[in-house]
Amino acid sequence: MPKEIRLNALEQGNPSFQAFGLWAHPRDRAVDYTKLSYWTQYARLLERGLFDNLFIADVYGFPDAYEGSAAGALRNGSQAPSLDPASLLTGMAAVTENLCFTMTGSATYERPYSFARRISTLDHMLDGRLGWNIVTSYLQSGARAMGLDGLIAHDTRYDMADEFCEGVYRLWEESWADGALVKDKEARVYAEPSLIREIDFQGEFHRFR
Repeated sequence: MPKEIRLNALEQGNPSFQAFGLWAHPRDRAVDYTKLSYWTQYARLLERGLFDNLFIADVYGFPDAYEGSAAGALRNGSQAPSLDPASLLTGMAAVTENLCFTMTGSATYERPYSFARRISTLDHMLDGRLGWNIVTSYLQSGARAMGLDGLIAHDTRYDMADEFCEGVYRLWEESWADGALVKDKEARVYAEPSLIREIDFQGEFHRFR
């Protein structure tokens, strides 16, 4: 059986992701990355080219390792400033039929319930054409932006990610049983409460009900 080739585009919501400085080229349109039309035209182009997926990377904070400052990255538009990838998806999905989207979400700085709710909403709006790139975040500037004195230790971040994913998966997989969504207009029953379960999650880093 012949192998299938899967085409995946990699992007980030900023002036230049990997090809630093290319935004300044006369024919480049990345200076318009803050406009929805930039992303919808990009999505149409990918679908016309038979791409399977658009993977959108993301970080919290600015790259600031060079000389201990984000000045260079900001001056050159190198991976900064960045948009929230989740906000880009519904517009692109509305103008495509088959293109899938993978967004990056940090398991270090998000909360399980709010994140699960956001992803579930996107999953509905995108009709299942959605993936999640799980990261633990690595920039000191991102940690400071989230109110911390510095980056959480590597192994601790991965422990947090394990627990975060467990909580999110439980919300997705265990809270609503099959058949809970009734949508019976005659009986005026939208959902069956007996098939909806409260998730009591008590972890080291996250607790919710």
